[in-house]
Amino acid sequence: MKTIIIIPAYNEEQTIGKVIEEAKKQADEVIVIDDGSKDRTKEIAILKNAIVYRHDINLGLGAALVTGFEASLKHGADITITLDADGQHNPLDVPKIVKEIQNGAEFVIGSRLTKYSKEMPTLRYFYNMAGNVFTFLLYGIWTSDSQSGLRGFSREALKKINLNSQKMEVSSEFFREAKKNNLKIKEIPIKPVYTEYSLSKGQGFTTGVKTLIRLILNKII
Repeated sequence: MKTIIIIPAYNEEQTIGKVIEEAKKQADEVIVIDDGSKDRTKEIAILKNAIVYRHDINLGLGAALVTGFEASLKHGADITITLDADGQHNPLDVPKIVKEIQNGAEFVIGSRLTKYSKEMPTLRYFYNMAGNVFTFLLYGIWTSDSQSGLRGFSREALKKINLNSQKMEVSSEFFREAKKNNLKIKEIPIKPVYTEYSLSKGQGFTTGVKTLIRLILNKII
């Protein structure tokens, strides 16, 4: 089965090279979606022999993932893995996700909040748990880590998923699509790699509030 890792990236020149190097050991192909970066993200990704798609302007995580999913299907992926570009995820966890899909799962979440929850900084833990609660209230599916960037999808599941969000709310939107399409969901514990750099990424309070407002608007509309 062909496995493709897609990496959405925005101004990640510090980490993208190493992330690609490690990801290529775990997949048949690596696709980087450069979401309008103003640094050398695209150039480094090309040097590391990743397949690169670029947005001319920064559209957001959701838009980058949509581009990545379309590219993954176009390149014939049987299994598609999403991986953050900031080095937070250990690519050695990818085979665990692949195995679950080979065993019948359709949507696999790499959860930081099961076995390794105590390693997450307190404030980030609070934000992620809030995301889990709001995801449940909006879409009726409980997950221990709705905001995880390490996920896996079978080809058939990916073809069914229809994402509308362009920004960070896409992480919760996956669960709306999973419920609508009756996808077989599986969680596996993953050990995150927290660095000063990776902790500078992700959602802060203001971004989290904006994300929640967009989720509610999407639900109403």
